[in-house]
Amino acid sequence: MLLATDLDGTFLGGDSEARLSLYQTIAAHPDIKLAYISGRSLEAILPLLSDPTLPQPDYIVADVGASLYLGDSLQPIQPLQNEIDSRWPGESRIASAMQRFPDVVRQDEPQLRRCSYYCPPERATDEALVALARELDCEMLYSAERYLDFLPKGVNKGSSLQKLVEWLEIDEEEVLVAGDTMNDLAMLTAGFKSVCVGGSEPKLLEQTQNQTRVMHAENAGCAGIIEAFAHFGFLGAHGVAAENRRDETQTGKAELVMVYHRLPYEEYRVDGKIQRRRPTSPNGIIPTLLSFFADQRGSWIAWSIYEEEDEEKFVTHTSVDAKQYPLLTAARVPLTKVQVDTFYKRFSKEAFWPTLHTFWERAHFREDDWEVYCEVNRAFAERTAEEAAENALIWIHDYNLWMVPAYLREMRPDLRIAFFHHTYFPSADVFNVLPWRREIIGSLLQCDYVAFHIPRQVENFVDVARGVVPLTTLSRQSCAPRFLTYGCAVGLETMTTAVDTGSRVVRLGAHPVGLDLNRIRNALDQEGASSRMAELRQEFEGVKLILSVERLDYTKGILEKLQAYELLLDENPELRGKVTLVSICVPAAREMTIYNELQTQIEQTIGHINGRFADVGWTPVQFYFRGFPFEEVVAWYAMADVMWITPLRDGLNLVAKEFAATQGMTQGCGVLVLSEFAGAAAELKGAILTNPHDLHDLARTCYLGLNLPRAEAEARLRQLNDIVEYNDIRRWGDEFIAAIQGQEPEGTESPSNPTNDLV
Repeated sequence: MLLATDLDGTFLGGDSEARLSLYQTIAAHPDIKLAYISGRSLEAILPLLSDPTLPQPDYIVADVGASLYLGDSLQPIQPLQNEIDSRWPGESRIASAMQRFPDVVRQDEPQLRRCSYYCPPERATDEALVALARELDCEMLYSAERYLDFLPKGVNKGSSLQKLVEWLEIDEEEVLVAGDTMNDLAMLTAGFKSVCVGGSEPKLLEQTQNQTRVMHAENAGCAGIIEAFAHFGFLGAHGVAAENRRDETQTGKAELVMVYHRLPYEEYRVDGKIQRRRPTSPNGIIPTLLSFFADQRGSWIAWSIYEEEDEEKFVTHTSVDAKQYPLLTAARVPLTKVQVDTFYKRFSKEAFWPTLHTFWERAHFREDDWEVYCEVNRAFAERTAEEAAENALIWIHDYNLWMVPAYLREMRPDLRIAFFHHTYFPSADVFNVLPWRREIIGSLLQCDYVAFHIPRQVENFVDVARGVVPLTTLSRQSCAPRFLTYGCAVGLETMTTAVDTGSRVVRLGAHPVGLDLNRIRNALDQEGASSRMAELRQEFEGVKLILSVERLDYTKGILEKLQAYELLLDENPELRGKVTLVSICVPAAREMTIYNELQTQIEQTIGHINGRFADVGWTPVQFYFRGFPFEEVVAWYAMADVMWITPLRDGLNLVAKEFAATQGMTQGCGVLVLSEFAGAAAELKGAILTNPHDLHDLARTCYLGLNLPRAEAEARLRQLNDIVEYNDIRRWGDEFIAAIQGQEPEGTESPSNPTNDLV
């Protein structure tokens, strides 16, 4: 069948439950073709096409019928478009003629093959205006007691829909038309099965009252379309309702619930209204987490900021990607901006973040902030409890949601709860500084499975937990060969894999996050990447490039690295003019004022180094205090001779893996100099490890990387690349899910490594 629907007030209207139900039904039935029939131009429809919660149309009829496009390519349906174009007298001719009606004002919005005006009702029936339309050989259409459109002769939504149906050779009995205003009249009365949704323009209802094939629905928007499905017998006698009973898409039926602070799409406001779009900054983890919902019913729990005056209108449930993941629902937790600023931007970042990264002296602990944190975590737990089916699997992410397991276990003891800690987890003497350590550890021990990036972080957690509750170790395993055991600050020989708290067995695991390798391949395939590489190759000809890419944060060791670079140039004068340090530093959010002092110190140090060593044609440090498009970042990765990644403490560090993968895909031989306090150091055999707290060691290992023989550099890169390619983001997710379910995932053996590991 073909569903041909108006947008505003119709397909975009109705309550959230009805929209979700209709959208998921369309996504689950590829035989339902969808056509947007809109008064908007294609330019105004484009933002909707980036909204993953909406089904993507197969066809678009825009500009009140004057423009027809294919939904996938957005190219005009040329055989139909040519005929309309031949009838259009031209925008300038109409605009010029309308100057004699100064009270009829041109609409300030994109328009193509039509001229649209704001027109008072008394003017719309003016004989002079009607005569002008005849003179111009145009169709004149008035709707909603306000909008006046001049269109090509004989063109409207109905005529264009008829042409489209004929061109597609679809049986007219298999078409359902939906609308709500007078500019939908022509398509509602074109002979197809049609519905005027609830709340339609009174004049439209009057004009269609005696039309036997036009149904007047009681409910607005999508709910009205659902009524029409049942009334006309589409999808069987009970229509969409029967499909929903069969699919069980209602809440409380999710077999897998992902609890993550971020929605899998972006929200932004336009004129006070929330709009949605696909993420503009790719994140390898989110697509991987989404992939687990391809064939199982699930919910994604995340916060959404609402304005307090809009609280009653807040939509709790939306689809995520109606086409790819028809069984997945986003269940939004409503938070005010004040709650988000307190719980996340202030408390999490000013109390937990510095403590987790061993900078407890920077932490600020406020009891009232902790209360807001718990309040938000309880809201997440309540939403999760509502969404989860019996014995469902719950996957909670990171320290922002530490208290969710405790609240959730109390509400739903039947659930299987797993927690992945994306951030570094410190030793007991650091973590125990937190005033609420007992509550936090008590909550995490309500999980069935708790995992971290590397074994060292697992053992740190066990040590902290032993100071809170008496634990019995049930099992341990060797960390080799997957992880380094010696010669690394975060190395470990054996790891605890299960403990008994006396009331629950908690299993533990180490799962370093991998890369979405396709993201890097796609970036390298972009024209911008290849052209940027050519520019950089020319710019740094005869100069070795040391590259540093990180966020602005005191945990990243940026200031220490700059001081070590000055020491490197001091002790090795032959490098002056022969090496350049390029630092790409992504700034923190404007609200994060705690980094202002660090930024000032960094800028002063760079000025000092460049002032001391710079020469004509050579700048020792090039510092970019902004983010770059990813295709440009991979160009820098590909051109770097040494990648210098020196965090003072890091949960993992994916930049190191991105560099290794990029160099591997471009047949490079760049050298990775990596802090031994980054989680990735325990996994990435082949990197040159360095102590970022020792300026002399930082300078020495950077010098080693610059002068490493090519054969050894190539051998190290091969080793790095094998590990990164094998343990990609998909394997990370599969192994985590398998571990939660107590399965042995397929192919868990590590890639073979040379006997003499290069560390």
